[in-house]
Amino acid sequence: MLSLRSLRKSFGSIQAVDGLSLEIHRGEVFGLLGPNGAGKSTTIAMSIGLLKPDEGTVELEGVGSPRDARARRHLGLAPQSLALYDDLSAEENLVFFSRLYAVPQPKRRSAELLELVGLSARARDRVKGFSGGMKRRLNLAVALVHRPSLVLLDEPTAGVDPQSRASILELVRELASGGVTVVYTTHYMDEAQRVCDRVAILDHGRVLALGTVDELVRAHGGEVTVVVERGDEMERIPTAEPLTVIGRMLESGAATGIRIERPDLEGVFLSLTGRSLRD
Repeated sequence: MLSLRSLRKSFGSIQAVDGLSLEIHRGEVFGLLGPNGAGKSTTIAMSIGLLKPDEGTVELEGVGSPRDARARRHLGLAPQSLALYDDLSAEENLVFFSRLYAVPQPKRRSAELLELVGLSARARDRVKGFSGGMKRRLNLAVALVHRPSLVLLDEPTAGVDPQSRASILELVRELASGGVTVVYTTHYMDEAQRVCDRVAILDHGRVLALGTVDELVRAHGGEVTVVVERGDEMERIPTAEPLTVIGRMLESGAATGIRIERPDLEGVFLSLTGRSLRD
């Protein structure tokens, strides 16, 4: 659905994207993960035609380069910086963007999308009075007005309440089940683990790892950790044979509590990109 081949993009002396290649399949939720400065935003900007690569190509299956206006009709974007007009109502925002895309019956389409994101009851309220979660859901609705086949969601749950977050994640899976391809960037590893079919972890403009969550955890997650509690003390024991360790602890009778921590995507991410703070 989306093919990125040998992309390079620099800004002065900063190499933002360095030979990046990805093949994103039709109907999948593809997670694009990385620390600050990893090249995610630059990759997204080149994927939608806002930036021209210094080298390499971007192609949408069957429609060509996203720098072609006809190809961009197949793209939807929900940016991290909300693309909404605060002084317009939710309905007016959707009607406005629908008309930009010459969507037939814009009011009807707006009503469908407000129902989809759970904002029908607030259709005529000005966006300036919405909560962060409501704005994020409306931002997503705007990205869908023209029924794109590829939707790019940049931190779609940043700063939202748990209910809105759950609603957005459910909607992402619904889009994919309906054949829409979703590229999903997030700093929340649990979200990627829940909704993404495949994940690419980026750093310094390069792909460090690519695969399903299970594949990445098996390849980079490390060993299971047995956590043994002895009163106020706690011991963490990495092991490939947790049952053996647990049996030994139970036989000793010294443990007041035992639990197993399995590798997860967050552990993979930190293992590959490091634990140093990024600004």
